[in-house]
Amino acid sequence: MLSQKTRYAIRAMQHLADRHGKGPIPLAEIADAQNIPAKFLTVILSELARFGIVASQRGKDGGYWLGVSPIDITYGDLIRVMRGSLALVPCASRFAHETCKNCVEEKDCRTRALMLQVRDATAELLDGVRLSDQIELAPVAEDAEAQGLPG
Repeated sequence: MLSQKTRYAIRAMQHLADRHGKGPIPLAEIADAQNIPAKFLTVILSELARFGIVASQRGKDGGYWLGVSPIDITYGDLIRVMRGSLALVPCASRFAHETCKNCVEEKDCRTRALMLQVRDATAELLDGVRLSDQIELAPVAEDAEAQGLPG
């Protein structure tokens, strides 16, 4: 599962992408529109600014905006910045690999082999979707049940 911090970061970045080119967006607007605690959002946006993904301006007319075009930011990029990896287990990470503690040898671990496949499929999907892309909304659980769709 994605951490709450990562989910907040994605929502904040979507908000900024929707307003790309419209000048600084006040923190309060992002926090209110995306239902993110303002203090936590400040920390998240500061972290994203350190990576150059977000820029900011202080003062009365200040706020935040994307530091790069939304077409140049993938969802994979955002998750890697916030989590450090797309992998579900440390031994399946391509860029932050760690040997799992209390496990069998990596060469003999079927779980690792499966998680590498999951990681690669996840990366292919998330690296193929950019902040500038439209994402079709999915029905909520109650709607899916009403339509007879699997939840």
